[in-house]
Amino acid sequence: MTRTRRALAALALALLSAACGKEGSPPVKGPEPEALPVYRVDTSFRLPDSPTWNRAKQRGYLVVGAKEDQPYLGEKDPATGVYSGFDIEIARMTAASLGFDPATVRFRTIASANRETAIQNGQIDYYVGTYTINDNRKKLVGFAGPYYMAGQSLLVRTDENDIDGPQDLAGRTVCSAAGSTPYQRIEADYPQAVLVAYDTYSICVDNLLTFQVDAVTTDDTILLGYAAKAPDELKVVGKPFSQEPYGIGVPRSDNALRFAVDDALEANEKDGDWKKAYDATLGLSGVPAPRPPAIDRYPAS
Repeated sequence: MTRTRRALAALALALLSAACGKEGSPPVKGPEPEALPVYRVDTSFRLPDSPTWNRAKQRGYLVVGAKEDQPYLGEKDPATGVYSGFDIEIARMTAASLGFDPATVRFRTIASANRETAIQNGQIDYYVGTYTINDNRKKLVGFAGPYYMAGQSLLVRTDENDIDGPQDLAGRTVCSAAGSTPYQRIEADYPQAVLVAYDTYSICVDNLLTFQVDAVTTDDTILLGYAAKAPDELKVVGKPFSQEPYGIGVPRSDNALRFAVDDALEANEKDGDWKKAYDATLGLSGVPAPRPPAIDRYPAS
């Protein structure tokens, strides 16, 4: 492996939180604190019918599950432990609407395969981390939202010219996160691909940079973040081949919390904070803010 490739591998393992290890690479991009919205805390808010909210109120803060390796979405600075990104802002703006100071939110990294368990066991109050709403998951947890519509795509090296979409994956090694919707879709719809899975996408990207896999697949939002941080080495190819509505996962029986979070999302979309948060985070990938999807207030089960 060349010195450049070694540096790029280190970059991926460090969650792409430092500059690409070669001369001329662009500096690390990230949210500028002054560009982020300031969320007004609703100090009069009460939700007595929600056991989750009551427990959080008693302890004085919310515990929110998140990702830590997704540039512009959910990323943790290994030096400071500070989380940043669009999903992190969604969690903070929601917390403010629920009566909690966003600065007090405690984020906990939860791998994709462990999200439902973490919600069911009360390890977290809710989860915000590129969490696709689907019917199977609704049997296990509740979903507020969606607050964003993504689509599955493919990330390859810039010198890769033979992969333009999932139809080109036969015999190629493809990496995704264990337990994720993208992994399951490739497994079901493109069985000739050689699938490998890890707990985090950063490991997949590391393996892509070091020629151990041919492609990484997940939502285009996540892949655009990685490509934007290493534009000379990585690119997103083809058109999205799915719809991935991102929701906020809550305990399945806590409908009071789910509907309150729906209200919070709708209010922040209307007052402009949703777009401000997007522009300061995910918008740094170069993709302008889309119109937020309609919130699905499905009936209590």
